Order: sequence, then structure tokens, then C-alpha cells
Amino acid sequence: MKHTDAIDYPARHESFERWFQTPLGRSLLADQRNMLDRELAALTGARQLQVGISHRLPLATSTDFVQKIITTPRWYPHIPEGVAVCDADELPFPGDSMDLVVLHHTADFSEYPHEVLREAARVLRGEGNIVLMGLNPLSLWGVRRLVSRHHEGPWGGRFLLRGRMEDWLHLLGFNIEASTTRFFRLPLQRSGRKRRSRIDNRLSQNPFLPVGAYYCILARKRVAAGIPKRPVWRKNVIAMPGAGAVGASRGCARQQSRN
Repeated sequence: MKHTDAIDYPARHESFERWFQTPLGRSLLADQRNMLDRELAALTGARQLQVGISHRLPLATSTDFVQKIITTPRWYPHIPEGVAVCDADELPFPGDSMDLVVLHHTADFSEYPHEVLREAARVLRGEGNIVLMGLNPLSLWGVRRLVSRHHEGPWGGRFLLRGRMEDWLHLLGFNIEASTTRFFRLPLQRSGRKRRSRIDNRLSQNPFLPVGAYYCILARKRVAAGIPKRPVWRKNVIAMPGAGAVGASRGCARQQSRN
């Protein structure tokens, strides 16, 4: 049995989502949203897909795409239209059907991080773009994870190396367009605000140091776009009966059958 078999990933997803409601979590999410709104402003296309830990944390909302889909790993009552219930490593979408895929800490909180990237590469069309965000182990946040006695919030994530993720993307046929670390804040909520602010400022003054709390990788799929296939997409997002969701993967179906 693998040691990851004992990890309750749904519980860690919910804990990380709740953490984004804290002052530090809101600040990090705001930084991520501002960065993506700036970096992806020029992108246009038919379909944008965000794969993450929750549908309640939308990113890249200002991009100009005809259809925007967000996935969530668990089913909830009253899921809004445009949300797909599925496992990140088993996406219920046709190959070459997305123009932009955003992976929001998806590999950090997946039992199969390499399969997460493989699925994203499968559904992304040739010359499409992928954005990968992950928690940075080579930072003070990574140090806190190592010494933390609990696995709540971000401290339950994997903190995969940025270089490792870039290597995986290269193997899957991507060119790295940009790669950086961001959010030079101490992993503390409230204590010692003045002192913390001075340290934060010192860290942010040298953005070339890879000490940001998270990294962001922007890559482009190398495969040349051919004649596009024409999968049957309705004008609106395909809905599950009574759920308003795009679809469910086999993994999600297995989870529902156990409840």
C-alpha cells in the first residue's frame, strides 16, 4: 500500500478552500487573480478551463473566451452552470477541446500529480496555453510546511518543486513561456504586523530570489494545431440531470456510490 493511500484528499481540499477565507489566504488569492488578469489579458479563444480544488475560487475571469468551465472535485447541491464535477486526473472533456487550462494548486492536492498534467495536456489543443500554480517548497512557506504539526490549509499540500513541474511539462510537449515565484509574505496571519511588513518588503525587493510563496508557470503546447475536430458542444455547458454540472468522472461516480 502506498503511503498516499491514507491521505484524505477531499478533507484537505476543503481545508485549503476554507483557508482562502483567512486574511493571508485572501491576500494570496488576490495576488494570483491580479497577476493572471494582467498576464492573460491578451488571450482569446473558444474555451477556458480551470481545474482546482474548488469552483468557488475562480481565476482569469477577465479573459475573452466564449465558454469558461471550472471543475470541482466533489459534488455539492445547487452547483452552478459551467461547473464540472470530476477528478483532476480524469477530465470528462474531449481531447484538443480547450484553448487555455489553468491548474490552480491542482497538483499540490492530488494523489496523482503527473496524471493531472497529462490530462491537462490531453484536453488542450495544439498551441494552447497552460497556467500552473503551485506552492513553493524553496521558501519560508515550504519551511513552515516541514515543521508544521498539522495538515490544515496549504500545509496539507505537496509543495512540488517548480523545476520538477517544468520538466514534466517539457516531457508532455510544452515550451515554457514564463516561470516565476510570487507573494513575498511570511506565512503568518496576524502576529507582529510591523516587523512582518519590514521582512516582507525586504524579500519583495529582490524578486529574482525563488522565495515567493507560490510559483506560476505559463507554457504553450508545442503540437501544431491541425484541422479541429468538431465534438458536439451545446451552446451552453452540458448539464448533469438535476445538478447543473458539465459531467462527472468515474472517480467522482465511485465517490458518490460510497455515500
